[in-house]
Amino acid sequence: MASVERHQQITDAVRHAGQLSVAELAELTSTSEMTIRRDLEILAEQGLLERYRGGARSLLLRGEEPPFALRAHDGLEVKQRIAAAVGAMIADGEAVVIDSGTTCLEVARALTHRRLTVMPLSLHAANALVGAPQLRLLLPGGEPRPGELALTGPLAEASLAALRFDTAVIGCCGLNAANGLTAYDLADAAIKRAVMASANRVIAVAEAAKFSRTALAFVAPTSALHAVVTGDDAPNDEADALEAAGVVVRRV
Repeated sequence: MASVERHQQITDAVRHAGQLSVAELAELTSTSEMTIRRDLEILAEQGLLERYRGGARSLLLRGEEPPFALRAHDGLEVKQRIAAAVGAMIADGEAVVIDSGTTCLEVARALTHRRLTVMPLSLHAANALVGAPQLRLLLPGGEPRPGELALTGPLAEASLAALRFDTAVIGCCGLNAANGLTAYDLADAAIKRAVMASANRVIAVAEAAKFSRTALAFVAPTSALHAVVTGDDAPNDEADALEAAGVVVRRV
């Protein structure tokens, strides 16, 4: 097993169990305890778990957002397919605002060779777009959240209020018919609402797992979305509920 794959397996297992011993992780990954100890040191330095003598525990409490570094490689292939599908829905010449988050980062990367005007709402996405030859890059104000580097606060909201976009690409922490689109962070939820208010069309991006989650902060009902792009394993009942609300659903 490659180290990247093993690290993902370890972080997922610790997150779901709360804590696991070195022996349990060695058995899970079919590797030596010495290798697991080295892995845990690396993962602890990245802020993905807490190391203690004999094992590791999750840093996440119930309802907390997993760290950006943990989510960035989780389901990357699906996120890239979603990003490609979103890119195909955007016409050259459009003005686009891109929300923060790992799937939205892949959308930004998918647009680097397009003739567009783009405002990214995270420093990760802004860095991906800098130097794109045909793209006009607009940078908002705001305060970057640690790790996530999402731009929030009154300066970011003022930047959004001053502009009108053809399309907004918005991420989410949870999305379902019962509770709508939700976010873990209150400041992030406020930015998402400002994003939606600034655009003629709102495309939400969400991996299948997001349909089973509801985060603390309510952003908007699903009926406020124009389209949702998700993986081909998205639950049928939630896709049907979205379409019943007038939302275009694309599963890729």
